[in-house]
Amino acid sequence: MKYRQLGNTELQVSEVSFGTWAIGGGWGDADDHEALNGLSRAMDAGVNFFDTADVYGSGHAEELLAKATKGKEDNIHVATKFCRAGDIHDLHTYSEESVRAYCENSLKRLQRERIDLYQIHCPPLAILKDGHVFEVLEKLQAEGKIRHYGVSVETVEEGLFCLNVPGVKALQVIYNLFRQKPTEALFPQAKAAGVGILVRLPLASGLLTGKFNETSTFAADDHRNFNANGEQFNVGETFAGLPFAKGVELARELAWIAEGRGNMAKASMRWILDNPNITCVIPGFKNEHQVEDNLGTAQAASFATAELERLQQFYHNQVKDHIRGPY
Repeated sequence: MKYRQLGNTELQVSEVSFGTWAIGGGWGDADDHEALNGLSRAMDAGVNFFDTADVYGSGHAEELLAKATKGKEDNIHVATKFCRAGDIHDLHTYSEESVRAYCENSLKRLQRERIDLYQIHCPPLAILKDGHVFEVLEKLQAEGKIRHYGVSVETVEEGLFCLNVPGVKALQVIYNLFRQKPTEALFPQAKAAGVGILVRLPLASGLLTGKFNETSTFAADDHRNFNANGEQFNVGETFAGLPFAKGVELARELAWIAEGRGNMAKASMRWILDNPNITCVIPGFKNEHQVEDNLGTAQAASFATAELERLQQFYHNQVKDHIRGPY
């Protein structure tokens, strides 16, 4: 496993890390035993960073991380997020009283004394511009409740704004072969500002595994069913904002990337890690097999210059006009 510095912090995190939305809930059936085996396999392979949120399974993902990392708190870094358990448009959700409560509840579920990276969970731009929530995070940091703080954003505009907030040390963004916009301005400016980049949804909700076809279906409790068109939250969080059938069609045209790299998933994440501005990818998983497969990204062959240009043109000519929602 290779490690990269998280912005200008002291944290060195595994370039392949993992997100825990899927094991918490919202991606169909999940089995705790399988999830814990997956977490254990990841740590055995050198993964030292996991991303979660207080709303993943109403805190269940945090509880699973507590079990998996017990006794390893100094070596395994955990990032969690807050605000979406409340009304994300209400200023009270970001008050000192509310944020302290969110933080204490996460600490309790994680069974930790400090959160390594505490992130605002996709707040509206107006909340970021108000700025009060950053003052609260500064207090929690000074008290030792959190080590660093960052923001999970939906749009490039939000990310660029956060780069002007001195205490922000990391941005979590949607970035994959179907969502290349951040490369243009956000990533180089984040690098210059010493802000780390965590890449969520690197496989576009599974589209970039190449395993779906137009007739694929998803369980009722899977966001790929109930949020396919942005019914519950930002449509970009599901299939990178693409209509499902169009996403399947576009993924089929990318099948060539798997040649010499194992499969499309490994190739898709290798493409992300080939960008020097990226700190890590945080794919999801439900079991040890999926963890094992994602770990193979680190050994996949990098892309040649001509291939990178081909993928960039593919995005500009065939993908970006089909993306729905702000990004």
